[in-house]
Amino acid sequence: MAMKKLRIKKDITIRKRVYNYIREQILNGTIAPNERLIESKIAKEIGTSRTPVREALHSLENEKLIRSIPSVGYVVNPLNREDVIQICEIRALIETLAAKWAISRAHKRLIRDLTKNIEEAERAVEEGNIVRFIDIDSQFHEIIAKHSGSARILELCQTLRGHMLRYRTQSIFLKDVVLRAIEGHKRILEAIKEGDHQKVNEAMGFHLEQSKIDTIRYALNESI
Repeated sequence: MAMKKLRIKKDITIRKRVYNYIREQILNGTIAPNERLIESKIAKEIGTSRTPVREALHSLENEKLIRSIPSVGYVVNPLNREDVIQICEIRALIETLAAKWAISRAHKRLIRDLTKNIEEAERAVEEGNIVRFIDIDSQFHEIIAKHSGSARILELCQTLRGHMLRYRTQSIFLKDVVLRAIEGHKRILEAIKEGDHQKVNEAMGFHLEQSKIDTIRYALNESI
C-alpha cells in the first residue's frame, strides 16, 4: 500500500479528512482485505501527525471495516458472504421506502433524473469506461434517496452503498454483470413511472437479489 500526500482543507477537521481518506482507500480496494495498517507509516505517507490517524483507525474499527489484533495492530476486515447478504437485504428495505417517499414527493423529477442516469450509464458502457459506469451505477440509488426528502435515508443509503462498493469493484468489470445492473435499473424506473409501489418493491428486490448473487459469485468466488 502506498498513499499519496493528503491535502487538508481548512473547513474540515484533520481527523475527519484522514478518516474519509483511509476509508475511501479501503472501500475502493486500494487497501486490500487483510492488509495491515501501521499508524506511523500511514501518518508519514499522507503527511500528518499520528494522532488523527489513530483517531481515524479507531472510528474505522467501530464501523467494522478494520479490526485490532494484539501485538499486530489494525488489519482490514476480509470480504465475507454474510456481510453481502445483510447489506443487500437492508438496502432492499431502506430503498423501497425511499422510492415510495420519492414518488409521493417528486415523481416527475425522480423519473427525469433516473432516466438521465441510465442514459449516462449506457453511454459509459458503450465507451468502455467501466470506472465511470461504477460511479453512475451507484448514483442511481442515491438519486432515489435524495428525492425521498429524508436526510436519514440518504445517510443510510450512502453508508451501505460505500460498504457494498468494496465488493462491487471486484465484480462489476464483467460485462454480463454490468448489463444486468442496467437492466435492473430500467425495471425499477418502469415501476416508478407507473407509481405502483408493489411493482417498485418487486423490482428493487429483484435487482438487489441479482446484485447479491453476482457479488458472491464473482467477488467472493462462491456459489449461491
